[in-house]
Amino acid sequence: MTKSGFIFFTLTAYSFALLSQGCAQETGQETSKQVSNETSQEISKEQFQAILQKSEAGNKDAQYDLGRMYDIGEGVQKDDIEAVKWLSKAAIQGHSRAQNNLGIMYDNGEGVPEDDVEAVKWYRLAAEQGDEKGQYNLGRMYLLGEGVSNDDVEGVKWYSKAAEQGYAPALSDVSAYGTDLGLC
Repeated sequence: MTKSGFIFFTLTAYSFALLSQGCAQETGQETSKQVSNETSQEISKEQFQAILQKSEAGNKDAQYDLGRMYDIGEGVQKDDIEAVKWLSKAAIQGHSRAQNNLGIMYDNGEGVPEDDVEAVKWYRLAAEQGDEKGQYNLGRMYLLGEGVSNDDVEGVKWYSKAAEQGYAPALSDVSAYGTDLGLC
């Protein structure tokens, strides 16, 4: 088995182990292979209207919230195109969680055509701002050679940055991959 094949197999096995233990984070994306920043809670119609007004006025935090709501169907019907619209507005303004989630949308082809290069662009912007999930997702792209050339050392580097922040999946994976690559 090639090193890339081993890494893909290990990532897949790890993901299934998390799911079977009930430890995977609920993202509202049943087939998502990325790590999102989502949690779900009910909101009132008044809360939704307030978020919509702030979003239309250009508030990047509200735009992120509205994009997330459309992404997971919280308080609104799930709509990937609307999710991408609002996540893009927040991401362009530098909102790191929106950048990570927009990367996921491109990675999965949700609301936009699947585009690994574009996903890497958004993951990198989030990762460079210190977003641990963006760092983890960027590391995964390097390890799998999706949207970038396969680079195990670069992948482990980004996993390590996420692990340094205490991000649990990265803590486990950096140890496994670093040992396999002779880095730990």
